[in-house]
Amino acid sequence: MKLVSWNVNGIRACVGKGFKESFEQLDADIFAIQESKMQKDQLILETPGYHQYWNYAIRKGYSGTAVFTKKEPVNVTYGLGMEEHDQEGRLITLDMGDFYFICVYVPNSQNELKRLDYRMQWEDDFRAYVCRLDKGKPVIICGDMNVAHKEIDLKNPSSNHNNPGFTDAEREKFSQLLDSGFVDSFRYKYPDLTDAYSWWSYRFSSRERNAGWRIDYFLVSDRIKDKINDAGIRSEVYGSDHCPVELEIW
Repeated sequence: MKLVSWNVNGIRACVGKGFKESFEQLDADIFAIQESKMQKDQLILETPGYHQYWNYAIRKGYSGTAVFTKKEPVNVTYGLGMEEHDQEGRLITLDMGDFYFICVYVPNSQNELKRLDYRMQWEDDFRAYVCRLDKGKPVIICGDMNVAHKEIDLKNPSSNHNNPGFTDAEREKFSQLLDSGFVDSFRYKYPDLTDAYSWWSYRFSSRERNAGWRIDYFLVSDRIKDKINDAGIRSEVYGSDHCPVELEIW
């Protein structure tokens, strides 16, 4: 089973930059996107052979997630079931029968860390949510988690320390999530691989210089980590400031 996740940074813009061609070439069983930045009916995206599920932010042109799956899920839910978190379209959960599949777009702490306190509460509530699901059956989490976990996960850790996405607080929350029973699939397969990034700033020719961050993930329940065949970062795929990440499992 092949799973793909991609922060498209605006699906309407990404469609104009080859999204449909990349979607077809990647040929995932489940394809998740984050930061769709659209409202219902602003785009008709035809994906033959896939069921589509969208979660839109109330605020126009902001956030949003979607999942495309070849197999119809048993059930689909949107958000955490908490009003304070469910206004921005950040979460979709598919019950796929044998496992839960979660697409998430974790809030950014923003400039001057003005949203860090909210981010910390989100992290705690999200961790509690996925741990509840994990008690029932395995969980696969994918998406833009807006944190580079370790120094190996970004090009310039020293100069970025305590910037949004690389604060001690955010990194510790990610560690707590993993310690709750989850595995970072990419680091499980490639613990020491350097220069492996999924996001690059549009400034300073960052992508051309590969001065990036790895902030897009596939996490899986610890008890199914031996079923991971491979995990990849498709840095050759353009169309966004992020590239797709993928997981082959079972």
